[in-house]
Amino acid sequence: MQNSDSVDQEQNLRVRKLEISDKGKGFIELLQQLSVCDSVSDKEFQDRFNEVSSLGDDHIICVVEDELRGRIIATGSIFIEKKFLRNCGKVGHIEDVVVDSSARGKQLGKKVIKFLTDHARSMGCYKVILDCSLENKAFYEKCGFKQKEVQMAMYFV
Repeated sequence: MQNSDSVDQEQNLRVRKLEISDKGKGFIELLQQLSVCDSVSDKEFQDRFNEVSSLGDDHIICVVEDELRGRIIATGSIFIEKKFLRNCGKVGHIEDVVVDSSARGKQLGKKVIKFLTDHARSMGCYKVILDCSLENKAFYEKCGFKQKEVQMAMYFV
C-alpha cells in the first residue's frame, strides 16, 4: 500500500484517507455538490464508514483537507474489482470525484486522481476506469485517461 497521506505545506492541504471525524468537516456537504446526497445521520455515517473500512485496501476514499479551515475540500474513491480475466487481474474503479466550488482551479482534482491511481498501481491493478460527464472529459484526459467504449447505466428508483 502507498503512503497514506501527503501534505502541501504551502497551502496547508493534506491528501489522505477518509477519517470518521470528516463528517463534521463538511464531507457530506461536499458530496452534495456532486450528486443527490441527502443528509446522513451520525450513525448512518459511522455504519457506512465501518463497512467501507472493513474492506481494507479494496475500497479507499481519498479526501483533501484544508487544515487551516478544518474542512474537506476535495474527495474521490476507488474500489478494486478482482477478476478472472487477465490471469485473475484487478481493475480500479474511480467514483465520486468532486472539488469544492470555492477551491476549484488549484489542481486538487489532479491530487485526488493521483492518490487513487497510485493506490490502484500499488494494489497490482492492470487498469483504472471511470465514468464522467462530457464537460469533465478534458480534465481526465489531462490526468492521463483516454476515452474508451460507451457508458451505460440502469437506475433503480
